[in-house]
Amino acid sequence: MRVGKATARAVNGLTARWAAVAEGGTVFSAAGVWPLLAFLADGADGADGENGGARGELADALGLPADEAAGAARELLGGMAAMRGLDTAVGVWTRRTLELREAWAAGLPAGTRGVLTGDAAADRAALDAWAVDRTGGLIERMPVGLDRDPELVLAGALAMRTRWLAPFEESPLETAYAPWAAVERLGLRRSGAQPDRIGLADTPDGFVTELKVLGDNALDVHLLLGEERMTPGQVLAAGVGILDGVHRVVQGGLLPCGEPGPGLSVAKVRCETPQPPRLDVTTAAYDVTASHDLLELHRLFGLTTAMDVGRGHFPGISAFPLAVGSAGQTTMAKFGALGFEAAAVTAFGMAAAGPPPELRHVTTVIDAAFDRPFGFLALHRHSRLVLAAGWVTDPLPFPEYPWEDDE
Repeated sequence: MRVGKATARAVNGLTARWAAVAEGGTVFSAAGVWPLLAFLADGADGADGENGGARGELADALGLPADEAAGAARELLGGMAAMRGLDTAVGVWTRRTLELREAWAAGLPAGTRGVLTGDAAADRAALDAWAVDRTGGLIERMPVGLDRDPELVLAGALAMRTRWLAPFEESPLETAYAPWAAVERLGLRRSGAQPDRIGLADTPDGFVTELKVLGDNALDVHLLLGEERMTPGQVLAAGVGILDGVHRVVQGGLLPCGEPGPGLSVAKVRCETPQPPRLDVTTAAYDVTASHDLLELHRLFGLTTAMDVGRGHFPGISAFPLAVGSAGQTTMAKFGALGFEAAAVTAFGMAAAGPPPELRHVTTVIDAAFDRPFGFLALHRHSRLVLAAGWVTDPLPFPEYPWEDDE
């Protein structure tokens, strides 16, 4: 199964929108969030489009109609499962008392079901073990809160590994960038005869240089360098635009001499024998981790209405009223001389929702205080045989504890 263009474009669109609000050094995976949002949209109430409740907001975040979401999620997961070097998984855990709609549950990948016991420590251990297993140890903890005793947890895992077709050599990084120059950094260098692995894109926000680093299993990494005035969101969005064919890209073999773009220097040099064009690359090794509270970006992910616990929003998932109580993603990415690995675990904790019960009835409250001498009977319940009887006039004193004398 392949990932269709419409689905890929929708996921990439979420990547670009997330990048626009990302801050500082970070790593995130829209591909890890998107199928989970799609399954939620499939079971949400409301209508597609503006003011469509949880369903409409989720559809807007997905970039696809909610009616198409579950099918697109299955297509995405199936397509990713077929990619060498990429492992994906979806998991659903429910309390024993929560019944899922058969149609919704049938749309999930096979082998996804688990049980929440209500024992927070045991559930935490099981969920964390799932995250470790599904990412090959790259992620050690499921990013979901159990303090609110969720009725349902919906999670996804993604892990990728690739080795470079052309490895780098390690050396100290030479840089004029002061924050990096203050401490010696691990640099990566390589030379090759593939000038078209580099390209320069002209975007509305500025020029962006793109380097394609190819892996041996068709999992690649594209490095992006924008103009110094550009924001991280603008540079990452430009990279998405390059993938989608939105921006014009001049390949390395056609770049003019001089400094045509960020980080680029092109020159004609003399040589003794005919030689093909050469591309020399210098970059920095990195190992980045990040944790994201998706509810802090609830508008981006279409979760604004779904967070309201005043009523249920997912009648297509269960007749029991549910709202999104927590949502998080833990991610990592490591780029080195020989290859690259990255992982993300995303989880939604679904809380019980609905208005407080109406107080429709009247009852009687009785207080009883045995605070003076009283009697008792001890008897056999079924035969009502009294086995002992007594009267209490001298209750035991409050005990004194040794450590109280030390205070």
